[in-house]
Amino acid sequence: MVRTILAALVCLLLCACSQVAERGADAPRRIVSLDYCADQYVLKFADREDILALSPDARKRFSYMRAEAAGIPTVRPRAADVLALQPDMVVRTYGGGHDIADFMQEPGVPVVQIGFPQSITEVRGEVLRVGTELGKPDEAVALVAEMERRLKVLADRPGPPREVLYMTPAGVTAGEGTLVHELFVAAGLRNFQDRPGWNPLPLERLAYERPDLIAAAFFESKTNHVDNWSAARHPVARAQLRELPVVALEGSWTSCGGWFLLDAVEALATAGENTR
Repeated sequence: MVRTILAALVCLLLCACSQVAERGADAPRRIVSLDYCADQYVLKFADREDILALSPDARKRFSYMRAEAAGIPTVRPRAADVLALQPDMVVRTYGGGHDIADFMQEPGVPVVQIGFPQSITEVRGEVLRVGTELGKPDEAVALVAEMERRLKVLADRPGPPREVLYMTPAGVTAGEGTLVHELFVAAGLRNFQDRPGWNPLPLERLAYERPDLIAAAFFESKTNHVDNWSAARHPVARAQLRELPVVALEGSWTSCGGWFLLDAVEALATAGENTR
């Protein structure tokens, strides 16, 4: 009987050691994520049993990996609440404010800071860097390779580019120099907005000139109401949504800079093809 018990314990120990080896000796074991952008990376690269807590927004509609977040505890992004969990790594984009890294420094908790990429090239860089810091460099390389494959398929599509206008419930659009513009380029589309950066909808121009399609973002979100002063309420803007082909960009595709932006690029490319 004793020999049987000892044999079982040895087997369990060997299995545990094998699992640790597979995950990598340097992989963090107690990870806390402070915002929903960080949640995506943690859910993608960390082993589920190593995730202590995610942000309170992890299961919201604008969280791309909300299904994977089910059953994982959440924590408010406050230093006291986070430190009470005794993490060995904290991952954030904006959660916890600018001082959170200083609060984590004294107890020696490393903070992985995810950036705000402004191009698909920068997104690839973040995927590689953050995936590596979470102990999964091979998975990060594989994910970037899959991104490259999907982009190549889009680049090989024939046909002249169509013009697209980005529109939000707040009446804002995006021009050159924004990540949205980069998505249009990757999808083989031309940006109707000819001013760089973020600007109000070009209502005067829309009165006499139209794009081929509209990229409507965040219209499904309950937190983005069209107020009385929004340019999106103007009859000219409403006519675009009513009369032109519209591709609905889910908030979970574009709220953060990650590999899931490719879902938006593919939806845009398909919509562009369908307008030819």
